[in-house]
Amino acid sequence: MARTKMALHWKIMIGLALGIVFNAAWGPSTWAALGVDHPTAFIKSQPGVVPILPDGVEAVEDLDTFAGRDDDPLLEDRAPFQMTAAQIAAYELETIDANQNPSAIAGIAWYVRRAIVLVGELFLRGLQFITVPIVLFSLVAGTSTLKDLAKLGRVGGKMLGIYITTTVFAITIGLLLAGIIRPGEWIPDVQAERLRAMAAASGADEAAVAPPSLWQFVLNIIPKNPFQALAEASMLQVVFFSLAIGLALATLPESTARPVASFFSGMSEVIIKIVEFLMRTAPVAVFCLVAPIIADLGFGILRSLAVYSVCVVFGLMLMAFGVYPAILMLLGRVNPVRFFKAIAPAQLLAFSSSSSNATLPVTIDCLTKRLGASKQVSSFVLPIGATINMDGTALYQGVATVFIAQLFGLDLTLMQQVTIVFTALLASIGTAGVPGAGIIMLTIVLQSVNIPTRGIAIILTIDRILDMCRTVVNVTGDAMVTAVIASQEKALLTEDELKHRREEEAAAEAGV
Repeated sequence: MARTKMALHWKIMIGLALGIVFNAAWGPSTWAALGVDHPTAFIKSQPGVVPILPDGVEAVEDLDTFAGRDDDPLLEDRAPFQMTAAQIAAYELETIDANQNPSAIAGIAWYVRRAIVLVGELFLRGLQFITVPIVLFSLVAGTSTLKDLAKLGRVGGKMLGIYITTTVFAITIGLLLAGIIRPGEWIPDVQAERLRAMAAASGADEAAVAPPSLWQFVLNIIPKNPFQALAEASMLQVVFFSLAIGLALATLPESTARPVASFFSGMSEVIIKIVEFLMRTAPVAVFCLVAPIIADLGFGILRSLAVYSVCVVFGLMLMAFGVYPAILMLLGRVNPVRFFKAIAPAQLLAFSSSSSNATLPVTIDCLTKRLGASKQVSSFVLPIGATINMDGTALYQGVATVFIAQLFGLDLTLMQQVTIVFTALLASIGTAGVPGAGIIMLTIVLQSVNIPTRGIAIILTIDRILDMCRTVVNVTGDAMVTAVIASQEKALLTEDELKHRREEEAAAEAGV
């Protein structure tokens, strides 16, 4: 009896869980036992200093009591090396050079840590390496077979309509949740004042960031140099370039177009095969991507931002498991369970990498091979979605804007909230699908309603974790729209048809 192979998404989930467990087990206390009193400086091979706690003070969080001061929540759950220069000066602490006597085992741990980071970065680099080629080759190959330009326009219209609608809906949900839960008001006044002081001391840039105009966005779709767009991975320009080639091929005589179209089709298959090779290493790569993340974050301030974080995550879950399944069933007649099972590897990779662009090749692979959507639809809809459709990030903009406004004691009018919706929608168009892009968008949104952008410094502490969560929703939204359009265009295989195709492919590989 043949042994049943474990599904890829379960392998990735195991790698993800092991990465989280690794972080929980390997904390500051573990480093301290190895003679490392400043893990961050040790890992980065940089000099650093560590404050000396006064006699009678066992933990950083006891400093305020020892000094006879009011409770300082910014000291909670912090190790000495995590104290800021301002905190060290405020409590008049002496310092010593960090990591004076690390053990030999600490040196080995340093190499292991670097090796783990390298493996994760190599995997991401591999995905980034094939992102532009897979968009170029697959989109040209798919478009060149569309002789019916009216169908192409119909698919494009549906795609843009759903993308814009879901983005507006996501921003609105974020605003409503933040308005109801009011996360900024859950923080005590004294603590809120310290958070504002911390933001002011961060030196956050208050320089104006002009939101992109509609005219500039339209103009930027067409690259001045298509090869520069390819080299710089300007995805919307790459999509335009690919569509232009594909449409031109579709209008050429068959004898002229056939060899060119065959080249792009063959290269598309080659890139997909590279994706398959990469995904075999995904479980290990996911562990290597997640393992360093949580250990590098300071958790002392997370308690004060817990309500804000819960508000964001709840909104993201509402979009992913409420709005999307409803659209799948109502507009696409697609079983949500089947949909989520098919895209699980892409979701887990999106969580690990925080990059919808890096996840794009895997998303295309999931939609075509695991869900049964046609390559034409997937290759057309997904690359555009990875560029202009960021529902998770848009929802985060709404919650973060209201939270920062509440923290600074500002009440948003109805007109300001409408401004937030349209500014966040416009800012999301063309923003790179890479880690941290949401912060750039947030700066634009805050400035549109005159909220201090230095408030971003407050939420940066936990932005990395929330970025991982919202990227999952970004990718899920792209996949949902693709599934709906594929179903409407009769380009989505049924479960029986997909099973039959897999059996044929397995037989072909076995040489039967």
